[in-house]
Amino acid sequence: MAIWNPWHGCHKKSSGCLNCYMFRRDALYDIDSTKVRKTKDFDLALRKNKKGEYVLKDEEVYLCMTSDFFVAEADEWRKEIFTMIKMRKDLHFHIITKRIERFDLNILKDDPFDNITLCPTCEDQRAADERLPILLKIPLKHKEVILEPLLEKVDIEKYLATKMISQVTCGGESGQEGRLCDYEWILSLREQCLKTGTRFYFKQTGTHFKKDGKVYTIDRKYQLSQASKANINIL
Repeated sequence: MAIWNPWHGCHKKSSGCLNCYMFRRDALYDIDSTKVRKTKDFDLALRKNKKGEYVLKDEEVYLCMTSDFFVAEADEWRKEIFTMIKMRKDLHFHIITKRIERFDLNILKDDPFDNITLCPTCEDQRAADERLPILLKIPLKHKEVILEPLLEKVDIEKYLATKMISQVTCGGESGQEGRLCDYEWILSLREQCLKTGTRFYFKQTGTHFKKDGKVYTIDRKYQLSQASKANINIL
């Protein structure tokens, strides 16, 4: 399930954070993606430089971008991370996960963790209907949804209508084996966001992208810029 590296600091809208493709990155560094282990930067959030200043500061921090924060193999380490998050109220942490059912509500007993945004990923309607009800029941202040890779038309308006989800991020799947993403699915999500007053971010087209009945093959380096040119974001 890839290396369990909890810290990934960058600005929210940069391609460097949301555009981390897990297994491809691991392969570049000859990492065995079937093994879960700590990295040398496990305690990065608490590290200081020679001046006694934190190394990570004034940043949006994404947790476990090359794995999943709630993977079972990392259970023994997760409490340490929440302790560090509690100590660094000056940073804002994003947890992107497809295992939202493993969120332990007990961690919220002593701290509301207002410096965490929880972002479940939902690739299709089934996933949305399984994961978003769980998201809504978790008493965190900041919640977003990521529909990437988007594999079919998805209706989440009833969840957005609760006003508990602040943003929807969506996009297609990269790679030559990536599955098709239809622009109509993207526009449908945007319309749902317009109706409910939810922020909307069309992040990338993916490799195989259908628009107006025609399928385009888009090189990875243009997938973010082509999405941006659509000019349909609501932020």
